[in-house]
Amino acid sequence: MKMNAMKDIRIGKVTLNIGAGKDQSKLEKGLVLLNAVANATPIKTITNKRIQEWGLRPGLPIGCKLTLRKYNAVKMIPRLLDAVDNKLREKQFDNNGNIAFGIHEYIEIPGVKYNPKIGIMGLEVCITLERPGYRIKRRRLLARKIPARHRIAKQEAIDFMATNFNTRVGDE
Repeated sequence: MKMNAMKDIRIGKVTLNIGAGKDQSKLEKGLVLLNAVANATPIKTITNKRIQEWGLRPGLPIGCKLTLRKYNAVKMIPRLLDAVDNKLREKQFDNNGNIAFGIHEYIEIPGVKYNPKIGIMGLEVCITLERPGYRIKRRRLLARKIPARHRIAKQEAIDFMATNFNTRVGDE
């Protein structure tokens, strides 16, 4: 039986994120860390809202992130999963084909050495899965919603990660 090529699941992007809050020294360490992990230049994330209780105002940098796509993303995923022993929980998958998990200490990622200037720091990883045809929601002209039958269900994302990246999924 022939499978529909439009139903194939692929990696859309991998996003690495470090939230620093108002602490600018932690933000600078986070920029160095993301550059060391992925060998790419991260960007600062800036607040849009004023939250007076937290001392935040619009335009204040509060974190940093890095987005990897295509070959770089596929190459990075096994290293990131190895940091969590190729084990994910079911609640880390959502109903739209996204997987999010945290790495407590960056030294758990293979190939990354401890840097005394950074110290011990963690980061959050978000993997976005997509199918061919997902461009219709991002294009400038005639943007449309992805139909429900074409979205990636939670179980499909779990199966994709298990077959392609040898991950185990369980609630422990």
